[in-house]
Amino acid sequence: MEYVKLGNTDIEVSRFCLGCMSFGDPASKMHAWTLNPSESEAIIQHALNLGINFIDTANIYSAGTSETYLGQAIKKNIARDKVILATKVYFNDGHLSKGAIEKEIDGSLKRLGTDYIDLYIIHRFDYTTPITETMEALHKLVQVGKVRALGASAMYGYQFYNMQLVAEQNGWTKFVSMQNHYNLLYREDERELIPICKQFNVSLTPYSPLAAGRLARLEWTTDTLRSKTDKTAIEKYDSTQQTDTNIVKRVHELAEKYGVTMTQIALAWQFAKGVTSPIIGATKTKYLDDAVGSLNVSLTPEDITYLEELYIPHRIVGAL
Repeated sequence: MEYVKLGNTDIEVSRFCLGCMSFGDPASKMHAWTLNPSESEAIIQHALNLGINFIDTANIYSAGTSETYLGQAIKKNIARDKVILATKVYFNDGHLSKGAIEKEIDGSLKRLGTDYIDLYIIHRFDYTTPITETMEALHKLVQVGKVRALGASAMYGYQFYNMQLVAEQNGWTKFVSMQNHYNLLYREDERELIPICKQFNVSLTPYSPLAAGRLARLEWTTDTLRSKTDKTAIEKYDSTQQTDTNIVKRVHELAEKYGVTMTQIALAWQFAKGVTSPIIGATKTKYLDDAVGSLNVSLTPEDITYLEELYIPHRIVGAL
């Protein structure tokens, strides 16, 4: 495993982040394909054995049970200071208001069974709360030791810039990571958000790096429970299937050329684009093994051009 610093911090994270949306009680009705506590722990154990120390969840995942399962697994398998835990806030009452942030951080800490979060991420931009209120509330969490660093997620470039500017002008804590929607089938953030992140030395930790599996196989869909029921993925990708299938075919061609998997080509592209730590969600340990293998794949400039040249503009998905 390779490790890198998160933004301008001294927080060292693995080149892969384990995403925990796959963990949680299906009764929460978020997803039908989530794993129970023992199944979740098995995935977490395997990730830790691979050297993955960066783990991401959210207060909203499976009504908080994702955080609960993760906290239980960490307590049983590794010292707290050996892992970098990230969780998120926004999809809750009050969104990013001062009161909501203060309430939600305590709920996450309790469910995770810890007294601090390494990386606290705002899940979306809040159109209803003044930026100053949000950034001051987040800064105070850092001051009191409940949070080590701050991250942001999908939003428009100007929104992220304005939030960073408010923090800078007031001497408050700035964001050090961006968890945006980014993969070979969705590259809209290359226009503004990613250049802004690079300007601020903000680490890129994109979600859906494999486009919900569509970059990992030639078949657009499968007969798995997730493929049949993941309405979010269907909404993100299926409207552009006709054109994007051609990109998937090129991923397959390069995988055949180098004798590696499509997953490894898609992730090697991410690293070639400057991504710090893509978020890998997994319901089987073999998916983590496959992902980690991408560290041994190097793409040439010609390969990058070949993968990218068929891309056409997409409607914005994720920043809303």
